[in-house]
Amino acid sequence: MNWLRLIPVVVLVVTAGLLAFVLLTPNTPSQTDRLVGETVPDFTLEAAAGRQGFSPQELRGEAYLLNVWGSWCPPCEVEHPVLMQLAADGVPIYGIAWRDTSARANAFLVRLGNPFEGVVLDPAGAAVIELGVTGAPETFVIDRDGIVRARWAGPLTDDVVRRVILPALETRGQR
Repeated sequence: MNWLRLIPVVVLVVTAGLLAFVLLTPNTPSQTDRLVGETVPDFTLEAAAGRQGFSPQELRGEAYLLNVWGSWCPPCEVEHPVLMQLAADGVPIYGIAWRDTSARANAFLVRLGNPFEGVVLDPAGAAVIELGVTGAPETFVIDRDGIVRARWAGPLTDDVVRRVILPALETRGQR
């Protein structure tokens, strides 16, 4: 009957092991995202004042990154130097300023630099909902045919660019 005393300990160890597995598994949302392998949803949004606008339909024939960001978003500011480096390396990036105004979005870009070839505003979140965005920032790799090849939820880092973004661009012959 002493083995019955061990049941709570065994349950606790198994639960702790499962929790550790879930928490320590690397974040690779592009492998399970419903949009990966699908056509990027089309949308028409207003361009930020003084900025070039775009829609996914207009960008067919070009591989690019689609970045959802906001001037109100601290992680967006953290990832911004990575976007600036990607743009300097020749990667086309288009931005959706989510829940933002032209004035705030432009102030953010004036202060930190503009890596985007086009910036549109999504104040109500209509396009963001279509994309399934859960929070800012999120970045999508879109190929020449308008197919989502990868998605990253959270700020881009040099490691994420190396492991997720560049391989998605390169393996599709897009760079």
